[in-house]
Amino acid sequence: MRLGLLLLALLLFASWSVASCFDVPVNAPPKMTTEVEDWRDEIIYQILVDRFENGDKNNDYNLDLRAPTGWHGGDWQGIIDRLDYIEELGVTALWISPNYKNVEQDAGISGYHGYWPQDFVSTNPHFGDMNKLRELVAESHKRGIKVIFDVVVNHIGQLFYYDINLNGRPDEHVEGSGLVYDQYGGARSDLVRVTEWDPDFDPRGIHSRTSLGEAGIAPIRWVYMPEDNRVPPMPKVFQNDDWYNRKGRVVTPWGWNHREQVVLADFPGGLKDIKTSLPEVQQEMIRVWTHWILETNADGFRIDTVKHVEDEFWKVFAAGVRKELKAAGKNNFLMFGEIFDGDDALLGHYTKDGMLDSVFYFSHKYQVFDDVFKRGGATKKIEDLYNARQANYGTTPHPNGIVDANGQGIAPTRALVTFLDNHDVARFLYEFNQVEGLRAALFYLLTADGIPCIYYGTEQDFEGGNDPANREDMWPSQFDTSGTTFKHVQQLNQLRKKYAPLRRGNFQLRWTSERTATEQDAGIVAFERSYNGESVLVVVNAHASKTSETSATSLGGGGMPVSFAPGTVLVNVFQDDDANKEFVVAADGTVTVSVKPRSGKILVKK
Repeated sequence: MRLGLLLLALLLFASWSVASCFDVPVNAPPKMTTEVEDWRDEIIYQILVDRFENGDKNNDYNLDLRAPTGWHGGDWQGIIDRLDYIEELGVTALWISPNYKNVEQDAGISGYHGYWPQDFVSTNPHFGDMNKLRELVAESHKRGIKVIFDVVVNHIGQLFYYDINLNGRPDEHVEGSGLVYDQYGGARSDLVRVTEWDPDFDPRGIHSRTSLGEAGIAPIRWVYMPEDNRVPPMPKVFQNDDWYNRKGRVVTPWGWNHREQVVLADFPGGLKDIKTSLPEVQQEMIRVWTHWILETNADGFRIDTVKHVEDEFWKVFAAGVRKELKAAGKNNFLMFGEIFDGDDALLGHYTKDGMLDSVFYFSHKYQVFDDVFKRGGATKKIEDLYNARQANYGTTPHPNGIVDANGQGIAPTRALVTFLDNHDVARFLYEFNQVEGLRAALFYLLTADGIPCIYYGTEQDFEGGNDPANREDMWPSQFDTSGTTFKHVQQLNQLRKKYAPLRRGNFQLRWTSERTATEQDAGIVAFERSYNGESVLVVVNAHASKTSETSATSLGGGGMPVSFAPGTVLVNVFQDDDANKEFVVAADGTVTVSVKPRSGKILVKK
């Protein structure tokens, strides 16, 4: 009897001990605070969490560092451990990978990136728990660094299949023989691939069929594969079959040009499209995503796959998020979207009618950073794109949207998120092994208007190609702070902080050129930025090989007019090896500034 009681006591103690090791209590949510004075002051640094730094070996599982598409072990503790590095670089906001619990792997590819949602309200165990995420936000805020969460509302991971043949299991097979029957007038038996995981788009909805013909809308079957975290989605309301469009995948490549498929189809690869037109779905998404902010006190949203969701959703979602967070004490909350498209008017569309505060400026990436700074195109392209902005983008601030230091709303035209590259496109240096060109592009990025975003590793001259090659591990760089590009970015960030016009000032182009060869002004772009009576003149030379200047006198033109008074001495505050540091405004109000190839000058009144 005594032995039995002793064994029972030991078992109870053991079970309590195991539970105490793993059931970590969740701390109380932090108080909501508004950390941002003006979002145009910020410099965003994009971090792919799994690839940045491994700070906690306890959450390492299913790692495969040899596989570019495997889990590599980065986590939130790793970011906390490298906040000194981030602060030294001079960036002021972190955009981190999605936080929620993700599909572990699918078809041999891991969900390290975070864009295959399974549980919208639980943290990704590879990255840490809610306490650790709160710690990351709090530690960042102590340094004046804001935190932006990545949002997905368009889809879930591949968590169900379409039971097309009604046999209750996921099948993939080929129908038909491919033969032509001459004896039957050339009738064909076409080869058709049928996959119940990822069938081609059907505007009627995916239909079941048997040997006797169609049998109505195909039921969907939720899978249970816990080893890959491919289990029904959470919260449980997302297990409602009617919450999905159930029309199959975009038929590539032509389907991307059809609006119906872009909005209603599954993503190729089996990402199941959520029926975001339903009011109950819209309200649940507001609840889910405000939950993350109320639990952590983070500062903004980067929103994925915006063009794949109806306009009406964004109007409801954006207004709802702003209302809920304002009521909780979180103001000046930024929401900017990813519209992976070069169509400038399409990008701008999502900044109107109460939708988003800003978008990733993809047209600018393609037309300015790729065409001009990488391929040597005419800087006149910068002017042409800028002149289209007033027509294409929202020109009035959104109610309860982002504001400036005086509490005045900021229109989307003044808050576009500019970038050279990110996790979805090849890095700037890929197939362009000219680091001076990268630095010239960074010079423009960090001095022109907009909210600049730098992809992690750019400061270390990373040069990976398309996904997944552009998602390199950061730790082999040893987080070196002595490299030329790191120092280049650091100095530009310091000057941006020192001179308010570089952050908040208006933007007036003073010089662009259609010339790209050996002409006097080939490769030159110059602009003034003014704020509260202070002005800065920026001149950048994108030309690869020649010194150019802000003048066309040799071509029958004149000099560059500026707002500074005649006789004003302008001095370059960007430290470089160019001996020409000072420039005097001529009697006619023009100034000629010469700039070495792929470099720039930031000129202020002496």
